Amino acid sequence: MPPRRRQQFTQEQIDQQLQQIHLLDPSSSSENLEQLGPIIKQIHTNRAQEAYLRTVQALIDSKDDEIEKICSDNYQDFISSVATLFTVKSYTDKMKDKISVLDASVAQLGGGLVEKKRTLLQSRKTAANLDEAIDTLQACLRVLDVVDRVGEMIKQGKYWSALRSLEDIQAMPPTSLSQTPFFQHLLSSLPSLRGQIKDAVTASMKQWLLEIRNISTEVGRQAVEAMETRTRRWRARRDRDPLLRTSRIGSAVELVTYEKVEFDVLDNEKVKVDFKPLFECIHIYTALDSLSELQKSYQADRKAQSDLILPNPLPLNALSALTQEISGFFLVETHVLETTGSFRSSRDVEELWEAVVTRLTTAIENSLVRETDPENFLKVKESLLIFIMTLESASYSTSSLQAFIIVLFEKYAQLLQTQFTNRFEAIVRQDDHTPMRAESTKEIEMILDVVWVDEKERNEIKQSPPNYPLPWSETFYLCCQDIKTFIQKFYAFVEGVSQHRDIDELLSRSLDSLLIKSISESISQRLAGTQNLNQLAQIITNLEHFQLACSELERSLTNLRSTQRGGIIRLKASESFESTISRSRARMSGLISSKLDQCFELSEYDWTPTARETSPSMYLYELVNWLTTVVDSLAVKEAYKEESYKGALGYIADCLMDFLTGRDIPMMNENAISNILIDVDFLEEELKRIGRPHLGSVFAELRLMSSIPLSGTVQEYLIPANRQASYAAVKPRRLQALLEKLARYGTIQRDAASRELAERRRKEAEAVGRIFPGEGR
Repeated sequence: MPPRRRQQFTQEQIDQQLQQIHLLDPSSSSENLEQLGPIIKQIHTNRAQEAYLRTVQALIDSKDDEIEKICSDNYQDFISSVATLFTVKSYTDKMKDKISVLDASVAQLGGGLVEKKRTLLQSRKTAANLDEAIDTLQACLRVLDVVDRVGEMIKQGKYWSALRSLEDIQAMPPTSLSQTPFFQHLLSSLPSLRGQIKDAVTASMKQWLLEIRNISTEVGRQAVEAMETRTRRWRARRDRDPLLRTSRIGSAVELVTYEKVEFDVLDNEKVKVDFKPLFECIHIYTALDSLSELQKSYQADRKAQSDLILPNPLPLNALSALTQEISGFFLVETHVLETTGSFRSSRDVEELWEAVVTRLTTAIENSLVRETDPENFLKVKESLLIFIMTLESASYSTSSLQAFIIVLFEKYAQLLQTQFTNRFEAIVRQDDHTPMRAESTKEIEMILDVVWVDEKERNEIKQSPPNYPLPWSETFYLCCQDIKTFIQKFYAFVEGVSQHRDIDELLSRSLDSLLIKSISESISQRLAGTQNLNQLAQIITNLEHFQLACSELERSLTNLRSTQRGGIIRLKASESFESTISRSRARMSGLISSKLDQCFELSEYDWTPTARETSPSMYLYELVNWLTTVVDSLAVKEAYKEESYKGALGYIADCLMDFLTGRDIPMMNENAISNILIDVDFLEEELKRIGRPHLGSVFAELRLMSSIPLSGTVQEYLIPANRQASYAAVKPRRLQALLEKLARYGTIQRDAASRELAERRRKEAEAVGRIFPGEGR
């Protein structure tokens, strides 16, 4: 405690005390010294010896002055006063001596008291210092306890409380502790403690980022499953309502009609994503005025994580899981963007998204470089499509992915076309061109569900008994089946894709290519190696059904397209099938002609017989029997049978005409011509027998030309009017050749009549030759 202040006396107080002292009491015989004790003690206590001595001296001086004054007035009095003064003086000297002795005694006694007092004061001061030190130490302990609790709060994850505690320390009001080096050192360590809090909350966020990366796939899976459920529900509704077929998932109509089911992919029974570590970190960094640092660090960390999602090279069988992980990654980013205010900018997330999409498309493209199976392209598309719909619902731009799917579609269409080209060519190559049979009514229904035929034929086939031969062979059935599969796979790729760039036009071109090159031209190539007329007839029937199928297919695809995008699909393959049918018919005629050639090789005509035959040539019986049997048995429509008969008879007529006018036979007589006409009569009678008498017209020129030399009407033929009216079908060049052959025969005869006839034939030939010089046959 502080020392007691000494009492101070003024000069007036000292004078009053001295006035109270009566050194000599006139009525007392003893010295009045007792009164000096308290005064001297007080003087000694107050240490005012000098002041009292001065006052005493001043009193002496004033008394001397009074004495002098009195002496001046009264000398005797003065003398007595002097004596008195000397007495006083002596008393004063004694008193001084006694005072000195008393002073020494008091000083001796007071010295011990003063020392004790000093010791007491020092003890009190020490005690006061100890109290102050204790208070200070207790204050330090309280501060240290706060600092220690800061460390504990950091360990417990109470970062904001720890930071507030540090702020409380810094904001303490000024006290004695504030001036201590300890407190100053403590204040200097606060930035380090803040750094510890910052590092701890950053580590917590890093750990959270790692956990987020580990559960991103599950988050994406939950989102994809929810989107698949939504897609199935929408497809079922779209199938029930034709007006909705043009709308896809995410369209305005779907969004309006979508019965939203509350499902949070970040907080459900399987996945619960706690964003508290991130929010705490943002809060702490904001309080430390270091938010920009956290933003850069977070962006770098998320970019690094996004870079690690896609492996190089990318295995296609892992694409679905990778797209789910990417979906989870960006759904988390969307939530962070929506819940953290200005911490994340849309541009930062878009940069991450664009970078990931670019790497994803590049990786997929590299993985598909050597891929030849279109099914893998379709699987990639399905994974990307559900990925697109999932991220579109989170408002991410998917235009680049949509464009990439179209690029994939073009490659897919090429591979699909190549695959089906090989399949169609194999089907055509392996077909034995025999009618297909259905063993049961159910099998007939199944086949009719696959092929394209008109209603009339469909009803006829439905009424046919089991195991009845169908009009077509397996080529037509299998190709129809594969065409439907091709169309289904073709449209399966663009299902759900928003950007349709001439999809239907591309389909029509692909179908035309398959139908023309893989079916029509493949069949055409097999024609050269086909020697069986029944197989040729089956080929023609197949081609006719393919031609009809083109029209049915056009209507079917147009109906499908009109419900989606509108317009009409046109196929050019029908013209190719028509051309192949013509080549098939020509091949059939060629085979028939080849067989007829073999028959004519057995003809053994005598071109200079001495008499006319009364019956046709024997080879014609076999020829007619073969021709009628084969042509009538062909499984083709009547018009083609008619054409085959007409072609065969025309070929027979040409062969007979070649006998008469060709260069292989140098000469003949009239009997040979008559025998030829007998064969023609036989052929015409057979045509009447089979109900085709009109086909006899093919022999009109041969009959008319043969009748001219036989009836001797060459001169009549030479008249232009008659020639145009009655012999228009006869070509002069052929008649000339026939007359020359007759003339040659006559020239080798020995009788004059024959020679004369020969000369006449020669001149007639020359005359006929002059009608149209240079005219060919």
